Amino acid sequence: MKYKLLHSAAAFAVLACPPFPAWAQAYPSKPLRLIVPFPPGGVTDIVGRLLAQRLGESLGRQIVVDNRAGANGLIGAQAAAKSPADGYTLLMATATHAINATLAPSATFDLQRDLLPISLAASVPLLLAVHPSLPVKSVKDLVALARAQPGKLDFASGSTGSASHLAGEMLNTMAGIRMVHVPYKGGSLAIQDLIGGHVTVMFENMPSILPVVQSGRLRAIAVTGARRSPAAPHLPTMIESGWPAFEAGSWYGLFAPAGTPREIISRLNAEAVKTLRSAETQKLLAQQGAEPVGNSEAEFAEFIRTEIARWASVIRAANVKLD
Repeated sequence: MKYKLLHSAAAFAVLACPPFPAWAQAYPSKPLRLIVPFPPGGVTDIVGRLLAQRLGESLGRQIVVDNRAGANGLIGAQAAAKSPADGYTLLMATATHAINATLAPSATFDLQRDLLPISLAASVPLLLAVHPSLPVKSVKDLVALARAQPGKLDFASGSTGSASHLAGEMLNTMAGIRMVHVPYKGGSLAIQDLIGGHVTVMFENMPSILPVVQSGRLRAIAVTGARRSPAAPHLPTMIESGWPAFEAGSWYGLFAPAGTPREIISRLNAEAVKTLRSAETQKLLAQQGAEPVGNSEAEFAEFIRTEIARWASVIRAANVKLD
């Protein structure tokens, strides 16, 4: 009888203790939060909200967008890193966070140490545009004019250290020219001054500037992606324009706090990739000039390492400093 009781107790224990934690099997059991570390209305917010809606549908739970702007994306990133590592807080990080690793390293936050990559969601090439009064119709023309007038041309960006700014510095370094950087407090302000002719050149995220180009108020001469953009297939890449090593742009990726269980990261990755590869999501992102990606955790981690190293090289070559 004693043996039978022990045997029954052991069997009950096996049934009561499944091979995986019960909380992992039930995940997600409540709404999630996606921290977007920039203000509402920008490209990061647009991509973040689109992905939150579609991924939430895939997971069967609402994903609430929480805009935590400030300090060039650092405030939102720190908030995500300090959140419980339970899979219910995610971060939409961008190229800015890879740039900050060199330009504005923080003792309290490290992208690779404090967050776990889930998947690269989308990439957005920059568009090189000029004011119509500038007598250039190609990158070759722009470089020739800048060489003939060193220090006379200026290029705008939404902020010092942004991908837009560093793309201009890349062209300066690669072409051996000297265009003067004019930083603004936001890309929309810079675009308005470009339209007004107060500045003459700008690299900017395609979703922000393409509608202005299409209206005829600005002239586009190239895009900065590895391939031509489906949103503007007539525009050559910087590579096609004669600069084989010139590739730049913004990207948007999902992260979770370090320490989040591997089972949850894998679940989120699988759902994110499925979502990003759906025809509807791809169509919606394409309308924003974004190119959906969706890759593995390991691929995204390697991409981050490459991005940090690439931008570090640009920053050091141009001796870029924050104001």
